This record gives sequence, structure tokens and C-alpha cells, in this order.
Amino acid sequence: MKEFTVTENTTLKNFTDNTYPQGSFYFSLLLKCKDIRVNGKRVERDQPVREGDKISYYLTAKQESRPCFISVYEDENILLADKESGVNSEALYASLRERGEYYFIHRLDRNTTGLIVFAKNKGAEEELLSCFKDRRVEKKYRALCFGSPKKDHEVLTAYLRKDEKRATVQISDRENFGEKIVTEYQVLSRGEISCLEITLHTGKTHQIRAHLAHIGCPIVGDEKYGDSEKNARYKKRRQCLHAYSLCLHAGGALQDIGDKVFRSERKFDITD
Repeated sequence: MKEFTVTENTTLKNFTDNTYPQGSFYFSLLLKCKDIRVNGKRVERDQPVREGDKISYYLTAKQESRPCFISVYEDENILLADKESGVNSEALYASLRERGEYYFIHRLDRNTTGLIVFAKNKGAEEELLSCFKDRRVEKKYRALCFGSPKKDHEVLTAYLRKDEKRATVQISDRENFGEKIVTEYQVLSRGEISCLEITLHTGKTHQIRAHLAHIGCPIVGDEKYGDSEKNARYKKRRQCLHAYSLCLHAGGALQDIGDKVFRSERKFDITD
């Protein structure tokens, strides 16, 4: 049994998604089996929870042991994790805080897998935040998309606007539409489903997913910006997007790993 105290008013699902990865993995099943208790009372559906409420999760040993990340690199300054799909970055951070001091630096979308870095001390936090702010971080992704771009390689420019109410973004080629985004792609393989390598030159919300959909190549499994009919055909409900490479052009506390390229060794294809 794992128990947590709610720190702000929210819903049971949102609290679980942001706090307890294993509980998030099995949330629907736990509700069905009434294996979540709020202030000692069994619950069977999502509901509001308030600051100070006690949430208890009763998972099996096998469920509790399901990993939410793979450690790619760790030293006294940073942890570089390969995040699993279905895990909020905030929940991964919360689980790390149970084992020691960590600092949250950046995030990946819930259903995007791949590399995410956390600092382990204030000096490392300051240098990492500076790297991201000054664009001294090179991030590469791989995506499986429906269809193929016309060109094998291109640096795309567009403009992005957030829709806060719908928790989505919109993309336009019009300069006055919103914030400028720059997305570079390289086609690795072509077909009904193509594999693209993506380099982010700007890092905006849902940038890769929305930008690829904008050019007619939605990511496989993307339920927000993708092709629902094809997603259903392939039985994919999570976007096939993987942050597979990260390089920190760092100095200061991180000078020993400055310019080192880290890569995920995760298998990435349509059968995942």
C-alpha cells in the first residue's frame, strides 16, 4: 500500500497522474477493483479531492514493480532517464524525490517516451536551466508518421498558438498567427508509415506533433492531432514519438559531460 497527502484541490485522476506513476498505469483497473481509498473510503470513479485528503493505493507487488523509467546515465550531478509512455514527467519527478534530492528541469508529454534530465544539486540545476534557456541543448526525436513528407530533409518554419481551454495548439504559416516554431526533419524510411528523425530548434508545447500534422504527416497513435481512423486500424492510442538523443553543451558543474551525446537504446517501431 502507498499513501499520499493531497497538496492542492484537484481530481483523483490528475493527482494520481502527477504523483504516482504505478497508480497512473493501473488507474482504471484500481477503480474497477475499488483498490483506491480516499480518507479510508473505497472509491470506484474519478472524483474531486481536496488539500489534506489522504489517498491510499493498493497495488499488487507486480504492479508496484513496473518501472516508469530506465536510467541511462547518472552521476553526482544529474540523472538522465528514459521515460516510459503513460507517465507524466511530474510523476516521474515525484517518484525520484522519494529516493533523494532532485530538481525538475524540463518535461516530455505523458505519452512521449525517451530522454529527460533531472539535476541532483543546485549547481547542476542552475547550469541545466541555463543550457535550456540559452538553447545549448540538442534534442533529437524519432517519430512514426502516416505518409511521408515530399522532401527527404527540410527545416520547417511555422507559427503556433495555444488554445488553453482545449489544451491544444494550432499551427499556421501566417507570421502574425502566434509564436514562431522551427522544426527540422530527416526521413529515415518511407512508406504508409514513415520514420522521421526530428531536431527541435524551438521547444513549444506539442510542437512536433502539431507541426507534423500540419504538413500532412500525423504521428501514429496521436489522438489529439492524428488520424483517428488509421490509429484505430493499427490499434494505437499513444503517439509513437521518442526523444532518443540529447546533448548538453554545458560548463560549470557539468563541464565533465559537456558536449557528450546521450542516446536511448529503446527499440522503437510500430510493434511497440
